[in-house]
Amino acid sequence: MARKEIGILLLLLSGASSRAQPEFDQIQIRAERVAGNVHVLYGGGGNIGVSVGPDGVLLVDDQYAPLAPKIRAALRTIAGDRPVRFVLNTHWHGDHTGGNEIFGETAPIIAQENVRKRLVTGGVLSNGRRFEPAPEGALPIITFDRKLSVHVNDEEIRGLHLERGHTDGDVVVYFTRSNVVHMGDQFVSGGFLPFVDFNSGGDLDGLIANIDQVIGTVPDDVRVIPGHGAVAGKPDLVAYSKMLKDTRAALRRAKSSRGSLEALLGDPVFRQYGWPEEEKRDFLGRLYRGIVDPR
Repeated sequence: MARKEIGILLLLLSGASSRAQPEFDQIQIRAERVAGNVHVLYGGGGNIGVSVGPDGVLLVDDQYAPLAPKIRAALRTIAGDRPVRFVLNTHWHGDHTGGNEIFGETAPIIAQENVRKRLVTGGVLSNGRRFEPAPEGALPIITFDRKLSVHVNDEEIRGLHLERGHTDGDVVVYFTRSNVVHMGDQFVSGGFLPFVDFNSGGDLDGLIANIDQVIGTVPDDVRVIPGHGAVAGKPDLVAYSKMLKDTRAALRRAKSSRGSLEALLGDPVFRQYGWPEEEKRDFLGRLYRGIVDPR
């Protein structure tokens, strides 16, 4: 992913991004094969998972509407003239669902039921970013509670709702034959730090439990598409889980001692991670306000 694209995404994920808008004309969409039938598209929003095969194209997330022409152009390089047949949303945030209205003109949008509910109402995320209610054409027309299977392109594509992690509508998508899992924003890599959206039903304990559930379920050689950042593997999920548990332990220490945010930032457990100071403050500050000092 280009440095400029990473900078834009970090801005969107930061607490200072409530009024920020991506520079869509400067964003390029890049395709990369992951394994089997599955590719990933990197660009100006959440990573798009792409299943390509004889039945057409299934997308996992669709970034932003203004990027749809560039997304279509990138799809042509890997899928030719095959149509987009299905779109599956991993959660409700606009950098993952912003293209729904465009792609939903010809393909059904599928999501966990809480995703539709939150798209209908809109809302303000825990980082201050506001999303207005989605237009009717952007709403999922197929919703599910716990599990979903889509049988296309010679494999079963399974969606599993893991409750109260990044949000309350998170879905991980496992491509069974290709052995690829798309984690949505429950897992991020490559310099991105997690975002627990308390305003959307997110929960740190739940996020840790969800990551550990995936670790205990997927094969050791699985390829992992994160919500943001480069494609990873199972060892990266294990390291991510450890980091989240270290963070939770530090938050518990801060809460039991009635420690300040500055004390949390100075906890020695974080030295091993080498986070940039601004991103560290944003990440831990949101967790501190959500868990230690909610007001």
